[in-house]
Amino acid sequence: MAAHVEEEFPAYLRCGILAFGFARARCGTCGHDFLVAFSCKGRGVCPSCNGRRMAQTAAHLVDHVVPPVPVRQWVISVPKRLRWHLGARPEAVSALTKFFIDEVERLVNAAAGVEVARSKKRTDSPRIGGISFLHRFGSALNHHVHLHACITDGVFCRTATGDQADSRVRFIAARPITSDDLTALTERVRRRLIRWYKRRGFLDAEAASDLLSWNPSGFSIDASVRISLDDRDVPSFSKSLEHLVRYCARPAFAVERLAVIEGRDGKPDRVCYTLPRHKRGQWIGPGRTQKSTAPDEQGVVTMSPTDLLDRLADLVPPPR
Repeated sequence: MAAHVEEEFPAYLRCGILAFGFARARCGTCGHDFLVAFSCKGRGVCPSCNGRRMAQTAAHLVDHVVPPVPVRQWVISVPKRLRWHLGARPEAVSALTKFFIDEVERLVNAAAGVEVARSKKRTDSPRIGGISFLHRFGSALNHHVHLHACITDGVFCRTATGDQADSRVRFIAARPITSDDLTALTERVRRRLIRWYKRRGFLDAEAASDLLSWNPSGFSIDASVRISLDDRDVPSFSKSLEHLVRYCARPAFAVERLAVIEGRDGKPDRVCYTLPRHKRGQWIGPGRTQKSTAPDEQGVVTMSPTDLLDRLADLVPPPR
C-alpha cells in the first residue's frame, strides 16, 4: 500500500479529537474561550474535511472568481484502456486537460460566431474562462478517472477602437451546443490524446490504430448542464452555480449514503452504499442484467467492511 494511503486512515481516526491536539480561541472583549480540535485535512477518507473543503471551494469560486456570465459544465471520460495512465501518471492528466480545454475553447469560439486569426497573439484572441476538476472516482465507489470543467458559455473579447484594442473586454454568448458539435469535439480530443499516448510510448502503433478504429470510440463528452444568469444565484438544489461547483468539487463518497447491516453477533456484516438519485436507473448490480428505466429503481452497492476499506484506499488521491 502506498505511503500516502497508509497515512490517510490513521489521520482520519485522530481528526477532531482533542487528545491529539487543539487550539484555544478566546474573545478579547468578553473573555469567553473554547477549544478547537485539529483536523486531519485529508483528501480521501474524512467526510468532515472533505465536506468543508467542498463548501469553501464552491463559495470562493462563486463569490470571487466566476464572473456574472452563463456557465456550462463539460465532462469527459475516456476508455478503460487509457484510464490507468490517468490515475498513475500526472503528465497524462495534464495532456488530457490541455487537449480538452483547447478543443472546448475552439468550439465555444465557433458557437459565439468569433473567428480566431492564426496570426494573432494568444493574449489578444477571444478566450473562455474555466475551472477544471479531476475526479478519480465514480458514483459507485469505483475507480474512474475523468474530468469535469466549469466553463463560461461564451468568450471574452477585447473591444477595438480604430486599429488598436483597448483594455476593456466584452462577453459574447455562445449559441446552444448541438449533438453534432459534441461528436466533432469528441473525435478531435480522441485523436489528439491517442497520438500523445503513442508519442510517449504508452501505446504502440498497433494499439493506437486499434483504438482509433473503435466504434463507438469509448470517449464520452457531456455538456447538458448549463447555468444561466437567471438561475445563478437562485437558492435551488439543482440550478444554482454554487450547487454545480459543489458537485464538481465533491469528495469521493457521501457518508449519508452508507448503511451498515449487522450480523447475528451484532458486529458489522455488510455495508450498503446507495447511488445518487440520477444514477440509480442506470445501475447494473448483482442479479440485474440490464439497465432499468423505472424512476424509483434503487441502485445499491453491497460489500463487506474490508471491501469498503479497499475501495476507499483505492480512491485516496496521491500528493500534489
